[in-house]
Amino acid sequence: MTTLADATASAPARDRGGFAALDSCVHCGFCLQACPTFLATGDEADSPRGRIELMRALEHGELAPNDPFVATHLDRCLGCRGCEPVCPSGVGYGQGLEAARELIAQSRPLPWIARAALTAFTSPGLSPVVYALARVLRATGIPRMFAGWGKFQFAMAMLAATKPIRRVGGRAGSRTGDRPPAYPPARPPVLLFRGCIMDGFFGHVHEATIRTLEVNGYEVREVSGQVCCGALHVHAGLPGEARAFARRNVAAFGDGDEPIVVNSAGCGAAMKEYGHLLGGPEGQKFAVRVRDVTELLAERGPVPGAPVDVRVAYDPPCHLLHAQRIAKPPLQLFEAIPVLQLVSTPDAAQCCGSAGLFTLVEPQMSRAVLDPKLASLREAAPQIVATGNPGCLMQLGAGLAAAGIAARARHPVELLDESYRAAGYYG
Repeated sequence: MTTLADATASAPARDRGGFAALDSCVHCGFCLQACPTFLATGDEADSPRGRIELMRALEHGELAPNDPFVATHLDRCLGCRGCEPVCPSGVGYGQGLEAARELIAQSRPLPWIARAALTAFTSPGLSPVVYALARVLRATGIPRMFAGWGKFQFAMAMLAATKPIRRVGGRAGSRTGDRPPAYPPARPPVLLFRGCIMDGFFGHVHEATIRTLEVNGYEVREVSGQVCCGALHVHAGLPGEARAFARRNVAAFGDGDEPIVVNSAGCGAAMKEYGHLLGGPEGQKFAVRVRDVTELLAERGPVPGAPVDVRVAYDPPCHLLHAQRIAKPPLQLFEAIPVLQLVSTPDAAQCCGSAGLFTLVEPQMSRAVLDPKLASLREAAPQIVATGNPGCLMQLGAGLAAAGIAARARHPVELLDESYRAAGYYG
């Protein structure tokens, strides 16, 4: 006779997806002070610990995905994953959040502004046209004139923050010392991931990435057929669309062993999790090839450049520091620039409030998270705020302009590129 216990034991385990990553949470509360939204509201439901309870209730059917309370507090999560490094139990909060948002997305349509942004910025056929028109507007200088805190004004300030400038700091000195080391003719090849927003608005960062890697002994190769990494779709609860992009990227970059260099922290974090997203060996193999540009530069030194006299506040992107756990390589990059003065701010490791589409769909919370960071930057008085992610560059750049702080947001590689140019490494 078969008992209920026997039947239960022999039944296949239910695939719990990302929810299983939440099992180790013991409600200790170490995550609370690492959560920007909890610090902004003081509401337990806006903390990782509180949201984990909501996610568990969703998984078990105790709360419905269309419950307004659930949606409100999970929507207000930045997904910065600042809670993960401080968690003594190793909770995979990010995977749980993605699973919960997928359930919510199945029960309601995305906000129209989020769907419009995804279509405009990531569709292979449409996005090149959108970016081209935006760059034309950017070149007029009009967007910076409108910089402010209203929705339209802040959007214009974000566009203005993407504009390249020839000089990113103060006086650049002349080269001191010898040319870069003579690397062997067979330089290790790396494949450049261009992405969507990074390629559309920050082509100058790609150019700086190529030049600085070549100075440090790498051969940078282009790859055709690549598309958006899918990070924005995963964060929005659309893993199916993200998988479609991921599969195209896996096919485009092939099955070789060359490192895939990324200069966008959000893209790098997403691509390093292709094994989880795609659930197969191809995704796993692709993921281990993904390297942030600062990782590759640090492996070769990086080669010292000429002095650049500038005060820099480094604001590490959440998906570089918390998701990828990359902390030292960007600092090694700054150390390769003589005279550069690195100033610290107390909340540098906190999220800036960009978080992909978050600044569009949750502008009030986004600004509440950004405000204390801007206050710290005003006091520190840097000339440059350096960060390695396009959303962060736009959010911080817009915030600095709106707040009237005399500083600009720039990618760390741009600073090294200027140092190398002053050193005469480019001929």
